[in-house]
Amino acid sequence: MMPPPLSLDTTIDELYKYRIALLGQTTSHKLALALASYHGKKGAGDAIVEDLLTYLPMRYEDRSNLARIRDLKTGMEASLELFVKNAGGYQVGKKRGYGKPRLLIFEIVATDKEKTGRDVAVWWFVSGAHARDIVGYYMKRLTRRTRFITFGRWEWDERRGTFALRLHKPGDELELLPALEGQGDGEVGRREKAALSKAKDTNVEDSDDPALAAVHAGRRVPVYRKLGDFSSKRMREIVHATLELISDEEIKETLPAELRRRQRLVGRADAFRQIHFPPEDAPLAEYEKARSAAHLRLIFEDFFWLALGIGLKRGQRIREAKGARIKIDVQVKEAIASVMPFKLTSAQRNVVKQIFQDMQSDSPMNRLLQGDVGSGKTIVALIAMIAAMENGYQTALMAPTEILAEQHARNIKRLLARTPYRVELLTGSLRAAEKRRLQVSLAAGEIHAAIGTHALVQESVSFSKLGLVLIDEQHRFGVMQRAELRARGFNPDVLVMTATPIPRSLAMTVYGDLDVSVIDEMPPGRAPIETRVFADNPDDRQEVKQLIARELRAGRQIYVVYPLVEESEKMDLKDATKRYEYLRDKVFRRYTVGLVHGKMKPAEKDEVMRRFVAGEIQVLVSTTVVEVGVDVANASVMVVEHAERFGLSQLHQLRGRVGRGAEKSYCALLTSDKRTSVAEERLGIMEQTSDGFLIAEKDLEIRGAGELLGTKQAGLPEFRIGNLFRDQQILEQARKEAEFYLTKRERSVETSKMIQRVRADTRFGLAAVG
Repeated sequence: MMPPPLSLDTTIDELYKYRIALLGQTTSHKLALALASYHGKKGAGDAIVEDLLTYLPMRYEDRSNLARIRDLKTGMEASLELFVKNAGGYQVGKKRGYGKPRLLIFEIVATDKEKTGRDVAVWWFVSGAHARDIVGYYMKRLTRRTRFITFGRWEWDERRGTFALRLHKPGDELELLPALEGQGDGEVGRREKAALSKAKDTNVEDSDDPALAAVHAGRRVPVYRKLGDFSSKRMREIVHATLELISDEEIKETLPAELRRRQRLVGRADAFRQIHFPPEDAPLAEYEKARSAAHLRLIFEDFFWLALGIGLKRGQRIREAKGARIKIDVQVKEAIASVMPFKLTSAQRNVVKQIFQDMQSDSPMNRLLQGDVGSGKTIVALIAMIAAMENGYQTALMAPTEILAEQHARNIKRLLARTPYRVELLTGSLRAAEKRRLQVSLAAGEIHAAIGTHALVQESVSFSKLGLVLIDEQHRFGVMQRAELRARGFNPDVLVMTATPIPRSLAMTVYGDLDVSVIDEMPPGRAPIETRVFADNPDDRQEVKQLIARELRAGRQIYVVYPLVEESEKMDLKDATKRYEYLRDKVFRRYTVGLVHGKMKPAEKDEVMRRFVAGEIQVLVSTTVVEVGVDVANASVMVVEHAERFGLSQLHQLRGRVGRGAEKSYCALLTSDKRTSVAEERLGIMEQTSDGFLIAEKDLEIRGAGELLGTKQAGLPEFRIGNLFRDQQILEQARKEAEFYLTKRERSVETSKMIQRVRADTRFGLAAVG
């Protein structure tokens, strides 16, 4: 029986029915699993043809015009078509400790067709228990005269006396081309294939079908990142076949014609075809910069649906009635003035004004308060709490960890000590009897400010009259939690605080339906933190040790941060646990050294942090778990090992852990000798500025939004094609168009169709809107 016409909604599991070369039922299912995982879908059955066509090339190659060996220069990025002269593997680092997996190098010596220069070397590391079998596989695939294309940064190699290219992901960076006539392919043993299937970053070439050769050679081709078991070459074949089979009618247009005319956008079907296989006359440079007509169309669409979704969410919130009505009168202002320990900065005053306007309005406040590390967000939060409490409402402050909740409770209790307000800490680790006692008091309205972890919004906790909820750091106050509170009779004002500066271009997307306030001024009297980059060599390390020793003698405390807990085979990173033992037993024997890392139980972690806060531990060795909010005024040095492995915003957060007291503070960024140019640029910015927003913009430019925010943590819908830094102007245009349809064309048929489409998209959590 003939399957129905192929469409964007056809499941990938069904793709084998369309007789695509070398794509059987099992392979279709493998592809469905890989695409579902990549696009964050629940299971293989949810992956559809649209997901395949939005798996975009990472770059493009003009294979009718490739570089030659004679063109190479040191540091040049280039694709070359080469022929194997010989290939093999050899072991390195023979004195690796007992039980450590083998480390081998696989190396190809190759030349180009015209032999335009000295033979070049292409090499990469192979490690793990199956390393020998994997090398065996490569040797049988890469026999003499095998033709391949490889891409990367070429460097002159003194030892080899020629140009060499180190591959990091052979599966993405090396592709076998169809054999020339008369050339065999060599038998690949079952054992090697089995080993290979267990290995990562290997190039499983599924096809050498001469009939498919025209897809790969003598033309412009897309190059994809390896997806599961599917190499770039295999993905190219499948995408090409799919585009051949699907008609333009089945790639349904989603944007109104007048919008496409206004924004000069190509049709959706053309965009999908051209983004994978650029027309011969289109400038490839535009494709590499994601500025081709195809890219611009699909990027706009990506942002437009998000902007429409956010507009709907915001409209929904504004229509909601508010439980708490707050007055800001003379009595409230006097109550606030009586507890203020210092004069507010003008940035703080502006933000307080915005918060007061929200609290006095008819619809619930939903505001994001952004402020750099140490800019004084807590005092602004306290002012909002006093305003609510003076009006007879209860307030709740949620923090992501118990230690931060305790810190907030300590500070707020101190500031409100002379007032009649009762402030209590409610966390998971309280004894059951104490917890019940506090829950009774909370329900009776005797507690005015409850501070704790997200346990505060759980079923067993009930408030008498909740008017304001504050969420500190990391905590995205989800739709579910707000719905929970509403179901229990509350629709409180909500203020979310974050010390991770989010570039203005991102604020609209990350915190879609929140209004944004920014504290962009530091309180007076905070000494800037002196930041320096050090190399990983004996002289620089000695200088860092001297700095630490001097500060310890002066009675200060030190942080030493590592990128991870377990030794990483590939990245040559120092293991935090081993370094902790070395610092404790050899370097700082006279002091107490503590260790905290992500794999410890929460109670153990909290105990170590408590001892550090109390001054019982002088040197704290840690992975990045110290990033958020912990306040130790006596800590004056932050040492970050392998600083090049961290993002800028992470480094800025880590640096913000020191400099919280009156003493001068230091941040030492130690970096391995193998610094990449991006890492050097990144670390240089840390020396030049302490402006969190500037740093966040740069981080967004370097790493992209997903990594900057840890997309899953931020609740940001993943963009399939758009990039929030690169495409800010398109984002702005998309926002204006969405606003136009939601206001000026609110009742039109096309707007209601578009709204239905957005509601059906699970990424936006809009099912209940409208």
